[in-house]
Amino acid sequence: MMEPRFGLNTNAVGEKIGKRFAHTSVAIMQSGLPKTLIELVELRASQINGCGYCVDAHTKELAAAGEPAVRINLVAAWHESTVFTEAEQAALALAEEGTRLADAHHGVSDETWALVRKHYDDDQIAALVYLVAMINAANRLLVITKTRGGSYQAGTFDTVAD
Repeated sequence: MMEPRFGLNTNAVGEKIGKRFAHTSVAIMQSGLPKTLIELVELRASQINGCGYCVDAHTKELAAAGEPAVRINLVAAWHESTVFTEAEQAALALAEEGTRLADAHHGVSDETWALVRKHYDDDQIAALVYLVAMINAANRLLVITKTRGGSYQAGTFDTVAD
C-alpha cells in the first residue's frame, strides 16, 4: 500500500490546524442534521473530487449506520434514482453544485437553494453550507497528500477532535 506523500497530522503545524478543522466538523455533527444526511453529502462531494480515502470512509460509515447498499451505491447517480427523499435530494444537489463551483456557471442555483430552504431550517442550512465547504477542504487535503482509500475503519471520526 502506498503511503501518503505527507503526514499532515505528524507535523506540528499540520496537527494544530487539523485540530481546529476537526472542531468545526464536531460542531457540524452536533448541529442536529441527521448523521445519515451528513454522510450522504460527504460521500457525494468526495466522489466528485475523487478522494479515495473519503469515499472509503463515508461509504463505511453509512454501512455501519445500517444504510442499505442500494442507497450507498446510488449516491453517485442520485439524480436517476428513487431511493432518496426530496429533502436528501435537496442536500445532495447543494453538495454537488457547491462542489462543482468551477464547473458551473451559476454556482448553487436558485432552484436548489429554494429546495434547501423548503426542507431545512436556518440552523440546518448553516450546518449544510459549512458541511459542503469542510468536506471539499478535506477532499483537497487528502488528494493533495495522496492519502488513499481502503484502510478506513468505521467509527474512526468519532474520536477525531478529542
